[in-house]
Amino acid sequence: MISETIYPLRGEIEIPGDKSVSHRAIMFGSLAKGTTEVTHFLQGADCLSTISCFQKLGIEIENTADRILIHGKGLHGLSAPTEILDCGNSGTTTRLISGILSGQKFTSTLTGDASIQKRPMKRIIEPLSHMGADITSVYGNNCAPLTINGRPLKGFHYHSPIASAQVKSAILLAGLYADGETKVTEPYISRNHSEIMLSHFGANVRTENTTAIILPEPVLEGQKIAVPGDISSAAYFIAAGLLVPGSEILLKNVGINPTRDGILKVTQEMGGSIELLNMNTDNGEPTADILVKFSALKGITIGGEIIPTLIDEIPIIAIMAAFAKGTTIIKDAAELKVKESNRIQVMVDNLKAMGADIESTEDGMIIHGGKDLHGALIDSHKDHRIAMSFTIASLLADGHTTILDRECVDISFPTFYQELNRLIGR
Repeated sequence: MISETIYPLRGEIEIPGDKSVSHRAIMFGSLAKGTTEVTHFLQGADCLSTISCFQKLGIEIENTADRILIHGKGLHGLSAPTEILDCGNSGTTTRLISGILSGQKFTSTLTGDASIQKRPMKRIIEPLSHMGADITSVYGNNCAPLTINGRPLKGFHYHSPIASAQVKSAILLAGLYADGETKVTEPYISRNHSEIMLSHFGANVRTENTTAIILPEPVLEGQKIAVPGDISSAAYFIAAGLLVPGSEILLKNVGINPTRDGILKVTQEMGGSIELLNMNTDNGEPTADILVKFSALKGITIGGEIIPTLIDEIPIIAIMAAFAKGTTIIKDAAELKVKESNRIQVMVDNLKAMGADIESTEDGMIIHGGKDLHGALIDSHKDHRIAMSFTIASLLADGHTTILDRECVDISFPTFYQELNRLIGR
């Protein structure tokens, strides 16, 4: 049975700044000449790791309550760090900064937490090495810690077997220091925040079909960056608004970049009531207010080229599928296995614990929706997206749900629980 006590979510919410855009604003501002001002920056643990790394590389960064000021020193202005660069839990920091450090004139070492030290780095080591980079996995397992001996780089055309913005961005950033044109061709277009923002800073970057192309040695100039709300963080409130009877939520100023908006397409295909209002473009990134109302959802099949546009939202999509009528099939999502946790297995195990009818496949999951869910002990595996997804599931499950390591949401959405309680009215 569904929980006897259901609290509809009603009101407005401003979603925290986009994590991907916040990371890049710090990195590119550090490589630009002059001061970059960033507003609506995500003050999450991952983005703070990026700030810390660039401060150790000699960049002065002021982090105040309402803005970030980055006093960039130009493309060749970074200094050799006197200590190891700790990327925390951030795969974006680790992979993108590897591309930048590959073209420097000094040696640096990157590390991170236990999760980062298990995540695959061969996907960047291999193409960067083809460009002339000297990157060593300290433990010889193609994972962090990584030691990077900066060297002159050469232009390269990489044909990536996966659509990954982190891989693409690492190569494009190395391409800033190469001796010629650098290209990355993907099977599908991954999120393009790097291309948009690099162009905004003055880089010569363009896209032809699924190939991103960058020319070396641009003069990057400091900019003003207004970070849009993170659609990946908005996804939990989109799901809550659709699933919890009586709910109506207006999510303000959310990024709807076409390489990231798969969650909107999927929820609409599932029968969700979603309306985009006040659409505009700032710094090349489209945004909108998203009006979400309670809806009866149905199962669908999700796969192919839409997957890169919603890879981080698949855990919450699985929660929606568990409450939807009919069967949802998620495929072509093997990338989920190498995120902060193996998100395929973790979602399946935890949803089964709540009574869902779900099974894992090699590259996704099959969810037979409409089963009554009950409270359970949920192991988040310290994965922020797992913790937030099952918090939403708990709103409709009968009985009490306990989520282990629930504070891991600080990685991307430090005020998640407060905002949820506010919309519920408790």
